[in-house]
Amino acid sequence: MSTRIVVVGGGTAGARLAQRLPVTLLGEEPHAPYNRVLLADVLAGRYAPEVIALPEPREPVRLGVRAVRIDRAARTVECADGSLVGYDRLVLATGSNPVLPPLRGLRGAELPEGVHPFRTLDDCLTLRALVRPGVRAVVIGGGLLGVSAARALAALGAEVVLTQQGERLMERQLDAHASSLLRDHVEALGVEVHTECRVSGLRQRDGAVTAVELADGFVLDAQVVVLACGVRPRTALAREAGLAVATGIVVDDELRTSDPYIHAIGDCAEHAGRVYGLAGPALEQADVLADLLLAEPTAPAEHVPTARYTGTRSLTRLTLGGAQPLDLAAFGEATPRPGDDVVQLTDATRTAYRKVVVRGDRLVGGVLLGDLAAVGALARAWEGDEALPDEAPLLHLLTHDGGSS
Repeated sequence: MSTRIVVVGGGTAGARLAQRLPVTLLGEEPHAPYNRVLLADVLAGRYAPEVIALPEPREPVRLGVRAVRIDRAARTVECADGSLVGYDRLVLATGSNPVLPPLRGLRGAELPEGVHPFRTLDDCLTLRALVRPGVRAVVIGGGLLGVSAARALAALGAEVVLTQQGERLMERQLDAHASSLLRDHVEALGVEVHTECRVSGLRQRDGAVTAVELADGFVLDAQVVVLACGVRPRTALAREAGLAVATGIVVDDELRTSDPYIHAIGDCAEHAGRVYGLAGPALEQADVLADLLLAEPTAPAEHVPTARYTGTRSLTRLTLGGAQPLDLAAFGEATPRPGDDVVQLTDATRTAYRKVVVRGDRLVGGVLLGDLAAVGALARAWEGDEALPDEAPLLHLLTHDGGSS
């Protein structure tokens, strides 16, 4: 391929594209591309950092290179080291930044000693070096990332408190019953869980965190604080270049930005008003874009594909360790609307819970904890968005893959 393709960002989306096509990949981190989904397992000590490395790209990655400016007229990317990289097609895969909550004691660019986000491999390695048995750790945020971090810290022997401002853990993915089962499991791992709990500030001594203040006046002693309050698309590079930006960098069905020579994929991209922030959509976007770029005018006309990105239906999966590990999967809308059909199966002896929501003749969501035997068939039915067969009772959705009721 003679087209010069430059990719900014060595995360999930950028690395996948670099596996498919010969590109110049500019990676800001000093590490080779890695699987961010497995960071909690590195923190917990289950995997060494090299185990989570992604397959090598077709061309060597330029590591530790930060892109600082795009010159759209000259079609060049300026890097922090002063170098210029020319492109025919530019792909922004800049990912996302952790959200830093507006807390007292958390102002300015420098975080107090002991306070860390949980987003990169360096974050993970820094936390691993800090945490020893008996260390008091507070995790702020009870979503997927916060639950994963709390589990990993508990595995290292830390005394962990998990705080969640909302009513329940992983409230975006789970219904009330599933969240309650998850909380029971997390607490069995030795994690103290506080929901409906707003953190208002951090206490420090000599630049190091000593405690977390709650809005109700309660104070949690802390030597380590992990910020797991969500992520925000990294759009500054695109915005400064004059590209259309809403929550993320706005792209069309060809994952093209408002500049026809620049694309965006992964956590930084916004398609049809939605930013996904998940690995599944990032991989799908990279694959669609690879197909599109392979069919640029340099390729024979008969190879022009019909590839378009129309959105991703993505399943969330999580495995929590412990004496009895807990697997969970969630997809779509777990909370039914009036008129929806719902089937639930609960087995308290095995901490198993399965639920699906059907709207008309379509599967619109589900939650499974403990027993994931039916997850493959359910995921296929949901991702395909096809009408369910009339002859299949709803119970069949939860049991026909071998799960017992």
